[in-house]
Amino acid sequence: MPLNNARRAGRRGPRRFTRRDLAVLGVLLGIPVLLDIVIIWGPTLASIGLSFTSWDGIGDIHWVGGDNYRNLVDNYPAFWPAVRHNLLWLAFLGLIATPFGLLLAVIIDRGVRFSRFYQSTLYMPVVLSLAIVGFIAQLVLGTDQGALNTILANHDDPIDWLGDANLNIWMIMLAASWRHVGYVMILYLAGLKAVDPALKEAAAIDGAGARQTFFRVVFPTLRPVNVIVGVITVIEALRAFDIVYAVNKGRNGLELLSVLITDNVIGEASRIGFGSAIAVVLLTVSLGFIVTFLVQELRGARDR
Repeated sequence: MPLNNARRAGRRGPRRFTRRDLAVLGVLLGIPVLLDIVIIWGPTLASIGLSFTSWDGIGDIHWVGGDNYRNLVDNYPAFWPAVRHNLLWLAFLGLIATPFGLLLAVIIDRGVRFSRFYQSTLYMPVVLSLAIVGFIAQLVLGTDQGALNTILANHDDPIDWLGDANLNIWMIMLAASWRHVGYVMILYLAGLKAVDPALKEAAAIDGAGARQTFFRVVFPTLRPVNVIVGVITVIEALRAFDIVYAVNKGRNGLELLSVLITDNVIGEASRIGFGSAIAVVLLTVSLGFIVTFLVQELRGARDR
């Protein structure tokens, strides 16, 4: 008898949603979608539209076409240094900080002593905002009473780590990497814990060394983590703002695209149209890196 009931239930087809189910789905899906549109896509589309105007936030909106973009490239001296600094930031995080975080994850995954302590210590900076990291950098790298100059005993001729335009970008990138490394380490450590030990044992039986096992067996299985880490690295590099703004308002060698956007949109210039054009450039560069990276990773995952 129960079997006949199950067969009749199977013939009735999929269960229909009640009004209560639809209401719950509407709330659970509708509110996040609405917030996403209002908070993310609304301002994004507004910025794209305003980038073709000369609006100052008060008067009428005047359409200027592509003049903002032409002036940005040809008549705005701070633009190209900011682009170079953002690309340098991306290269530093991607080629130095991220591999170092992976190295720490591999070392801790091998079961070194006090691994819990190392994990906690290295992850601690992740809970800090970049603005707080900037304030800490000022305490460590300050000219007069900075900890680094004190350790180096540079009392008579202290090094201006944050004031020298040839040094400060590197010091701030090191400070930002202090936070980024811990984040990358935790992500890779979680991925390494999920690797099937049988794969490593099979590689060892085949005569593969530790390095060969990692790069030819373990690392390819970390492809999903690589995608996440790659996207996070690009986003962290291109949206960097608060740490340089906390140090010196993003000037004197620390110019970034995000700082130029802030200076033009909410600064004394109040050139919202021009600042929106810079924001669109930053958005385009970010999407270009992220979409290219995701396409390559998804194509590689499909070909496996």
